[in-house]
Amino acid sequence: MNGTNKLGIPRGLSQGDFRLIACGGFGDGLNNYAHSMTWFNGHLYVGTTRGNFPLMKARLPIGLDPWPVECPENPFDIDLRAEIWRYSPRTDEWERVYKAPIITGSHGKPIPRELGYRGMLVYQADENDPPALFVSTWSPAKGPGPLLLRSGDGRNFEPTGEPGLIGLPVTTIRSMTRFKGRLYTTPAGSRGGNPNVSAHSVVYESRDPSKGQWEPVSEFGFGDLGNKTVFEMAGFGDHLYVGTLNLEGYQVWRTTAEGTPPYHWEKIIEYGAYRGALNQCVLSMCPFNGALYVGSAIQGGGIDRQNKIGPAPPELIRIFPDGHWDLLVGEERETPVGYKRPLSGYSPGFDNFFNGYFWRLCEHKGWLYLSSFDWSCILGYAQRETWPEAFTHLISYVGEQFIMDRQSGFDLYRSFDGENWVPVTTNGMGNPYNMGLRTMVSSPPGLFLGTANPFGPKVLPLYGDRYIHNPRGGCEVFLAPD
Repeated sequence: MNGTNKLGIPRGLSQGDFRLIACGGFGDGLNNYAHSMTWFNGHLYVGTTRGNFPLMKARLPIGLDPWPVECPENPFDIDLRAEIWRYSPRTDEWERVYKAPIITGSHGKPIPRELGYRGMLVYQADENDPPALFVSTWSPAKGPGPLLLRSGDGRNFEPTGEPGLIGLPVTTIRSMTRFKGRLYTTPAGSRGGNPNVSAHSVVYESRDPSKGQWEPVSEFGFGDLGNKTVFEMAGFGDHLYVGTLNLEGYQVWRTTAEGTPPYHWEKIIEYGAYRGALNQCVLSMCPFNGALYVGSAIQGGGIDRQNKIGPAPPELIRIFPDGHWDLLVGEERETPVGYKRPLSGYSPGFDNFFNGYFWRLCEHKGWLYLSSFDWSCILGYAQRETWPEAFTHLISYVGEQFIMDRQSGFDLYRSFDGENWVPVTTNGMGNPYNMGLRTMVSSPPGLFLGTANPFGPKVLPLYGDRYIHNPRGGCEVFLAPD
C-alpha cells in the first residue's frame, strides 16, 4: 500500500492488505513457530521450531490438562529437527533448504542437532566479503550446545565455531545485532528445560563471526547477579542497547562500544521502568523516529510459574538519546523520575489481559508495528484450581469457546508517532490458534509476518474427546505487498 492520507501521513496496513502465503507449518503442522525470519539475496528465509507443546509438557510446569495436541511421553519420539524454508516472491513458491541433522546425544541416543532456529541476520564482515546469512540455534539439553550457522548461498549452512558459541554450557542463542560494523550476540538458555535463562548474561562481540572468533565485552550481568539473561539488543544512534531478564524488573544498558573490551556500560532503566517484577524482561527493541522503543514480557507466555510472577500483560516504553523515557502503553505510576502516564491511553497489553508478550517491533514505510503473544486460546485446557475464584467464575460464565472464537489470536498494532495506535488485527489474522506473531520483516516486496502456532498437526477441540486433524495448526506466513 503506497501514498499518504490528507494529513500527509504514509498509509499504514490493515488486516485486509495481507495475504496468506504459507499455512499449516509449510504442510507439516509440527513446524509450530516461524521463530526467525530475514530477507537475503532476493528471498525470504524462515527458521522453524518444531513440536513446541510436546517439548513444553516434558520440561516445563505449564499446567495444561488435557493438552491441546498429542504429546508422547518422550517428545523425541516425533521429528523435532528444525527446518529453514525460503520464499521467492517472483515465483510465489516455497522451498525447504535445510533440515537439522541427526547426531548422537550425550546419552548415546540419536537426537536432532537443533530443535529450533531462533535468530537470523545478514552480516558483512567487510566491504570485500559478500554478505552472508547467519542463523542462531537452539540445541537439545543432551546435545553439544547451540551453533551459529553461516550460509553464503542460502542453501548450504555450516557451523562457524564451537558449540555453545565458545564452548559455554548453554542451550540457545537468541538475539543477534549489527553495530558499528561488528556482530553482537549473547546466550539465552541453559540445560534443565530453561530456554530463556542462560546463567551466563554476557555480551559477546565478533569482527569476523565466520571464523568463530568471539570476545566478551561486558561483565557478567553488568555487575548485577539479578540479571539472569541478556535478552534483546539493538543499535540506536551512538549506542548499543541491551535489555535483561531480572526478577525485580528488567534493566536496559548501553555502550558506545569504543575502546578496549570490556566496554563501559551505562544503566539507563532499572526495576522494569519502576513497574517491578511484572516487567520481567525486555523482549523487543526497535529504533523509530528518534527514540528506542522497548516492549516487555513475563517469560512463560506472561505467567512465570517457577518464580510465581504474573499473569500480567506487557508494557511499551520509549527511550530518547539523552536517557529520558516515556511510558506509552502501561499502568500509570509515580517513579523517581516523575509521574508516568501511558501516552497512548492504553493500559498494559493494549487493554488485553491475555497479551503476555509484546513480542516484536518493526518499522515499515513510516509506521511502527508491534505484535503480541495472546494466551487466551489455552484457557479451555488449563488447570484453574489455584486461579482466583472471581477470574475462573468469569471464564466459566463467558465460556471457553466464546473466548476462543472472539478473543483468541495475537494482536498487531501500528503507530506513526508512538502515541496513537491503530489495531491491524486482534484475532491472529483470523486464526485463533495463531497465539503469537513471532517475526516481522520489512523487505522490498513488502511486510512479512510469521506466526507461532503450536496447535498442529492434530488438535483436541474444546469439549472434544479425541484429537482430530487441524488444518489451521502450524505456523503461518503473511505478506502485505508494497
